[in-house]
Amino acid sequence: MDVAAAAMTIKMKTCCGYGGIKTMEIRWATRKDYSKQVSTKLKPRIPIFISTNPSHINPQELRDLYSSCNHSCHRFPRVDNTGKLVEPVDIKKLSIALSHSALLVSVFCNTEDVVASDDDCGNEDEPSERETTPLVGLGDLLQRVVPFPVVSPSTGKLVGFGRAVSDYGLTASIFDVMVIPSLQGMGIGKMIVKRIIRILTSREIYDIAALCSADERLFFKACGFGDDIMGSTTMMYTRTLSTHIEGDPMVKHAGRKLLLAPPLRKSSESLKNSKS
Repeated sequence: MDVAAAAMTIKMKTCCGYGGIKTMEIRWATRKDYSKQVSTKLKPRIPIFISTNPSHINPQELRDLYSSCNHSCHRFPRVDNTGKLVEPVDIKKLSIALSHSALLVSVFCNTEDVVASDDDCGNEDEPSERETTPLVGLGDLLQRVVPFPVVSPSTGKLVGFGRAVSDYGLTASIFDVMVIPSLQGMGIGKMIVKRIIRILTSREIYDIAALCSADERLFFKACGFGDDIMGSTTMMYTRTLSTHIEGDPMVKHAGRKLLLAPPLRKSSESLKNSKS
């Protein structure tokens, strides 16, 4: 489906931060070729609420979004034979990760917009000859001209998320960009990445990397990312053990793998105490 995002910022009283960049705003996510859609249940445009306010994120709702997007917090997640994640997100660790992130971007929309899209998912029937493009009524025309700010974090559903980790001086990395499957392809993911980049560059941080899978490379390339000109690449710590003694403090469970953790050096004071 060839779709794009057409956004219109609505004037609203918001707090400003990050050098004058709005921390909250309502925009429109649009299906470009709506007239070619098989189902008429899908709305041509839906209002979405984009926020960089951490207080708008409920960890439990974010955990549900991870599950809906089949996205894992782990580098070595447990999956079943179909590729579905079977390991739930640890709420405690997720909350810690959020509190230490440099930037959080969340996207909300009305629940009925998500339900309508979810009901349409999996409908692969060909359109009948009698099926025609829906007529544009007065309400649709008004919606195109007059924006209605009818969605907010308190009343809407969390449908998109992304975060950045940074040293606040030189570099930053983007993690966990996701959009609920029923709303993918509407440009919401690009909005999230662009918002993160805009805020980071306003802090004069320009060394920005994105940790992504092979399937996500095309998405980030469309957002302006490319191969590092220095030729560097990301390497993950993967040293594992084939056999281990149960209770060995040097072996740590990491999803489906057992990582060999280097032993900690004891301080001189602790060594003295152990000898005495």
